[in-house]
Amino acid sequence: MALEIVSRHGCFGGTVTYYRHASSATGTLMRFSAFVPANVQNAPLLWFLSGLTCTEDNFTVKGGAYRQAAALGLVIVAPDTSPRGADVPDDPAYDFGQGAGFYINATQAPWATHFQMERYIAQELPQVVAAELPVDMRRQGLFGHSMGGHGALTLALKYPQQFTSISAFAPIAAPTQVPWGRKAFTSYLGSDEAAWQDHDACVLMRRSGDRRAMPAILLDQGADDPFLHEQLRPELFEAACAAVGQGLILRRQAGYDHGYFFVSTFIDDHLRHHAAILGGQS
Repeated sequence: MALEIVSRHGCFGGTVTYYRHASSATGTLMRFSAFVPANVQNAPLLWFLSGLTCTEDNFTVKGGAYRQAAALGLVIVAPDTSPRGADVPDDPAYDFGQGAGFYINATQAPWATHFQMERYIAQELPQVVAAELPVDMRRQGLFGHSMGGHGALTLALKYPQQFTSISAFAPIAAPTQVPWGRKAFTSYLGSDEAAWQDHDACVLMRRSGDRRAMPAILLDQGADDPFLHEQLRPELFEAACAAVGQGLILRRQAGYDHGYFFVSTFIDDHLRHHAAILGGQS
């Protein structure tokens, strides 16, 4: 199945388009949205990875990103968070199964057949987007929220030649040490915790050793987030960055919780952060 346009909408002079395509990575139909400003060519490409229970629609509708993205000349792509469909394994819990792919490649049955989200995001979808959108694939940034913040941090650290700029809102920063991550990794990757290490931003950052530091990472965390102390643990990522000399701008935002009111409040700062690193259209 070729790339299909599901719907297209005018937005701040540009367009928001919802796409659907058959994925070889997941073996399912996958959807994503793309905001393209007016009259751009060779534009920087920014990926937004969403959190638990979300689809490609949550950030697209609630993130409030496109006015600033239009001004900065940034293309933004927001993929779905997991494979979906009647034949795709699922779980009744909100934090596992469909809507909770964790941006990893599952190795355990029954999840391994379809839950190949790392391969989809880092390899397959960039090829699809490069063939369709007016982007410069040499200038890609990653950001995300919650589970998607985990995905943004880990994928950027695993593929530093591909993703240049990084930021996150309330990421699951140490998934091997918190209930959300341990639950998902046990089922997707198996009980051997050594296999989990490749999917923990704190571990990946400490492994980087004396590698040349990437541009500073921006991380916003709501101080009133109910998941902060049990599930997110940004202080562990802060310590990992300090241990290897990686620049980190960690802002603890008083009065903000975990939702999209928080994300939309600070989204412009994140877009300017990425634009400063990636540059404008060329």
